[in-house]
Amino acid sequence: MPIEKPIETIDTLVVGAGQAGVAASEHLGANGIPHLVLERDRIAERWRSGRWDSLVANGPAWHDRFPGLEFSDTDPDGFASKERVADYFVDYAKRIDAPIRCGVEVRAVERNLGGPGFRVETSEGVIEAINVVAATGAFQHPVIPPVVPPGAPFTQIHSFDYRNPDQLPEGAVMVVGAGSSGAQIAEELMGAGRRVYLSVGPHDRPPRAYRSRDYCWWLGVLGLWDVEALEPGKEHVTIAVSGAQGGHTVDFRRFAAQGMTLVGRTEGYKDGVLSFAPDLADNIAHGDAYYLSMLEQADAWIVRNGMDLPEEPEAHVIGPAPDCVTDPILALDLAEAGVTSIVWATGYSRDYSWLKVDAFDEQGAPKHQRGVSSEPGIYFLGLPWQSRRGSTFIWGVWHDAKHVADHIATQRSYRQYRSRAERRAESA
Repeated sequence: MPIEKPIETIDTLVVGAGQAGVAASEHLGANGIPHLVLERDRIAERWRSGRWDSLVANGPAWHDRFPGLEFSDTDPDGFASKERVADYFVDYAKRIDAPIRCGVEVRAVERNLGGPGFRVETSEGVIEAINVVAATGAFQHPVIPPVVPPGAPFTQIHSFDYRNPDQLPEGAVMVVGAGSSGAQIAEELMGAGRRVYLSVGPHDRPPRAYRSRDYCWWLGVLGLWDVEALEPGKEHVTIAVSGAQGGHTVDFRRFAAQGMTLVGRTEGYKDGVLSFAPDLADNIAHGDAYYLSMLEQADAWIVRNGMDLPEEPEAHVIGPAPDCVTDPILALDLAEAGVTSIVWATGYSRDYSWLKVDAFDEQGAPKHQRGVSSEPGIYFLGLPWQSRRGSTFIWGVWHDAKHVADHIATQRSYRQYRSRAERRAESA
């Protein structure tokens, strides 16, 4: 008979070794909490294999990092490549001696019946843990809206699978989604000589930098990183910002002037024709309004604080709307336009199917307060707006991880409490 493998036990099990998992390990270790981090692939794998080749961080190196380690080989005002970011987390994990076990998949987490903690089924056996931290984030599965049927005569890929222009067949490309990913991919394709159509939905369009300070710096001094909740109606608004080519402001008017054709939000498909909502002008105008409001807030802050920063009057100039905005295309025959590929930069869905506990609402979203879930002993990290605007950014998840680890430490101290009578009995 085969020998049954003994069940491994640990106080806290962290699932995922991306930026959230590494941050959790640091703070759990600082609290003296025995823990283990399981990762089904490599540390920070999504940075390596879930991004296109030319991707860089969207924030400068002085900002997009953990407090305890700088990017030693990247200019502080530069933007680290995706591979460098992944290497950074590998280096950080070594620096803190994080107990990470790679190549182990977590398949199911269930509460122990009649005992504390959880039973965790993994590809390497069973682990029992008092606490489980889901550090997998909220972006597990690429989402392609069911607009164009899979059998249509076009190559269709999600931005998750896009790598570079040479990957796509010759011909024009339709990019759907104009957040950071869609805008950067569309610009790269245009730079490679492709004819590009870009479907632009509602978005916020911040300045990359203004008056010698990066957008990330302005969000900090203006207190906007610490905003705790989205404005009503902004739940699905994307941010168009780029660190590519040394960092520059995403400017859809400039894209159009260089030959890109902008269209509105993609609505439907029939007989080879894509249809678009008549909302392009409104979407561009709202993005411009966000951009100008950031400049105004920055100007007011400079005056209020008596800072001597160089003025940029030209930054306030919004050029004329291009023809594709004033006379928008509402339907496009893809074959006639020479479109052979569609890149869907349309986001991701969450997947916590492995977490079989009462910690989710009717829509499957985690029920939590700053990562402390409604199910005692279950914690989340890497969620959008987990505690504030900065939660999904590298530095933001580090601070959220500290709150979660401190909560685990507090609960652990309660579990370790012994009454006077219990102490007497134990010492007898």
